[in-house]
Amino acid sequence: MRELLITGGQAFILLLISPLIQGIIKKAKARLQRRRGPKIIQPYHDIIKLMRREAVSSVNTSWITTVVPYIYFSAFLIAASIIPVSGQKGLMLGDIIVFIYLFALARFFLALAALESASAFGGMGSSREMMIASLVEPVFAIALFGMVALSGSTDFNVVAGAGQNISGVLAFFGLMVVTVTETGRIPADNPDTHLELTMVHEGMLLEYSGRQLGLLHAAAWLKQTILLVLLVHLFLPAQEGSGLWVIYLSLFGKLTMLGLILALIESLTVKMRLFRLPHLMASGAIFCLASVLINNL
Repeated sequence: MRELLITGGQAFILLLISPLIQGIIKKAKARLQRRRGPKIIQPYHDIIKLMRREAVSSVNTSWITTVVPYIYFSAFLIAASIIPVSGQKGLMLGDIIVFIYLFALARFFLALAALESASAFGGMGSSREMMIASLVEPVFAIALFGMVALSGSTDFNVVAGAGQNISGVLAFFGLMVVTVTETGRIPADNPDTHLELTMVHEGMLLEYSGRQLGLLHAAAWLKQTILLVLLVHLFLPAQEGSGLWVIYLSLFGKLTMLGLILALIESLTVKMRLFRLPHLMASGAIFCLASVLINNL
C-alpha cells in the first residue's frame, strides 16, 4: 500500500507541476525576446477551460479517435511513475526498456488518430512525426543504454546519477537534443506556430477539441516534464537521506533551471527545415556514441 501511494503521489505531483514548468518556459522565452508574455499560470487556465468544453469529433472518425487521448495521457502518466524521484523503490512497473516503449506507444496511437480523421494536415503531421521518431528513438536508446552500461543495470534506481562523469557529460548533450526534439521545440519544431504547413505535433491535434484536446495538451506537458526529470535523475539526482520535501523542492529548482535552458535555446536558434533535422539528430547521436566509446576505453 505504501509503495502504491509513493508511486501514485509522484505521478500526481509531476502532472500537477507540468503546466507550471510550461508556463515558466513560455514566460522566460518571452522575456528573452523582450515581450511581456503570458502569465506563468496561464497553462492551468487553458486546461481548465478545455476540460469544461464538450469534445466534437469528425463524422469520419471512429472509437479510435475517442480513446487515443486517454491512451496517450495514460502512457505518460505511467512513465511519470516509473522514475524513482523520491529515491525510494515504488511499484515495479518497469525499467528503462519499458520507459522507451511507453513513449513509442503514445506516439503510435496519436499518429494513428491523426490519420483516421482524413484531414490533410493531420496526415501531414502524422507522417512528419513518424519521420522524426525514426531519427529520435535510436539516439534516445543509445543515450539511455550508455547510462545502463555505466551502471550495469536497466533499473532506474541503480542508474541514478550514472552520468556524473566525463562520459555522462557527452550523454547529457545528446539527451538535450532528444529533449528539444521530443518536446517539439525550436529548432526541431515551433510549438507556438499557427501555420499548418509547418506544424508537426500541433498538426495532429487539429481535429480534437474540448476535454480531449485538454488531455492531449496535459499529456504533452507531462511528457516534457518527464524528460526533464529523466535528465535530473541521470545527472543531478537528490542526495540520499534527504527529506521528501527537500527532494521535491530541489527537483522543482532543477526542472526550472533546465526549462530556462530550453527557453534560451529557443531564443537563440531558428526553426530548421524539416529535411535538415537528420543533421540535428546526427549531432545528438555523435555525442551519445562518443559517450559509449569513452565508457569502454
